[in-house]
Amino acid sequence: MVIPTVNLAKTGANIVRLRKQAGLTVRDMQKVFGFNSPQAIYKWQKGVALPTVDNLIILEVLLQVSIDEILVVDHVVA
Repeated sequence: MVIPTVNLAKTGANIVRLRKQAGLTVRDMQKVFGFNSPQAIYKWQKGVALPTVDNLIILEVLLQVSIDEILVVDHVVA
């Protein structure tokens, strides 16, 4: 059986790449999400945490890509 798992580090690197490609700063994203501080975004980018489903949908629109293009999924054989 193949079990998909989200690769946090690669997804974080992807978010950084896509953010830069869209010409956005971390502060720009902080304002869009209405966060008091940019810590959540830095955690996403470092691969420490994943955005919630709601925030993934916002990222999808903001970065003009699909969620599949944001998340990096590894397939592990169990």
